[in-house]
Amino acid sequence: MEHESLIRLGVFLGLFALFALAEVKAPKRERRLPRGQRWVTNLSITLLNTLMLRALALGLPLLAVGAALDAAEQGWGLLNTLAWPAWSEVLLAVLVLDFAIWLQHLITHKVPLLWRLHRVHHADRDMDVTTAVRFHPVEIALSMLLKIGLVYLLGPSALAVVLFEMLLNGTALFNHANLRLPPAADALLRLLLVTPDMHRVHHSVRREEHDSNFGFALSIWDRLFGTYTAQPGGGHEGMTVGLQWQDSRPARLGWSLLLPFRRR
Repeated sequence: MEHESLIRLGVFLGLFALFALAEVKAPKRERRLPRGQRWVTNLSITLLNTLMLRALALGLPLLAVGAALDAAEQGWGLLNTLAWPAWSEVLLAVLVLDFAIWLQHLITHKVPLLWRLHRVHHADRDMDVTTAVRFHPVEIALSMLLKIGLVYLLGPSALAVVLFEMLLNGTALFNHANLRLPPAADALLRLLLVTPDMHRVHHSVRREEHDSNFGFALSIWDRLFGTYTAQPGGGHEGMTVGLQWQDSRPARLGWSLLLPFRRR
């Protein structure tokens, strides 16, 4: 799709700036660590992920959007065999892809090898808009391979894939942001979307809390499958975010990248 990458980048940067500014104006929690080093580390990981995906594209030219175009040309995938209206195909594709991300997220908490990768995301001691992009490069590569396979099976349009990825990225920035929403607004929004208060529970140091609320965009999956926790036991201001490393180490780039390979 023409200019697809530029459009997605523009939307991402615009939403990042919006939520970063909103955090300054209406923060939910006080920071445990200075913003400077954490942001440098989290954004450096994002840069490494971008470079890794570009390298992956050299060896595997068809990333998610390319896979959708190729599946359409070959007639592969469920939706490419149906003559449904375009809007219904987009809606179904978004629902299926979002459920797949929810399920993938749950599995990363249950499979020890995958959890070693995913805990890089959870080790962040503060939760803000940069936490949304703090994922180990190997986890990002595995997630992309899964998404490509699902696109070939489902056969969504390239437009549906682009819309879903913008929705996923936008809601991830939103629900990781350190935002104080009015309780009534939070209650209304979380009927459909994952809110910052809902997702913050997932970043609790308590195992029973971080093994809940796996949704990134839509909140319905956790409610349907019994993994929904409404509020943290200690309250949002009193809860501890992160894992067992309650010191400055998670804010270091080298330590974070090597975390999956440490014995502990």
